[in-house]
Amino acid sequence: MGKGGSLSDSESSSFHFDFVIFGTNSLCAFALNLAVFLLVGKTSALTMNVAGVVKDWLLIAFSWSVIKDTVTPINLFGYGLAFLGVAYYNHAKLQALKAKEAQKKAQQADEEAGRLLEGREGEGNTKRTESED
Repeated sequence: MGKGGSLSDSESSSFHFDFVIFGTNSLCAFALNLAVFLLVGKTSALTMNVAGVVKDWLLIAFSWSVIKDTVTPINLFGYGLAFLGVAYYNHAKLQALKAKEAQKKAQQADEEAGRLLEGREGEGNTKRTESED
């Protein structure tokens, strides 16, 4: 204790700055932001929202199974509705991806057919020129 029975500034302060914890926390936050950036860059913001819904389901399942938190019928209805929304989103996205791939294949086939026709027309013109000589 300091003079007069009071605590000094160093004795009264309970805050201790820990560089290891701060650095680890900063690194985790940076990794999370980088993962979100890469995910949104490769997919879409909607996919990030769907991933957030799945994360919430996992947290709820953990709290129900490990912590024994109560889950009401209205909670189950909401989870089921969210699940149906995610399933529909994935189905629609898969269908759109299949349609895009089919369109790309058809376009490639059309381009190749056009090159083949150009090649045959070019051979026909060469043969005609040779036979006319």
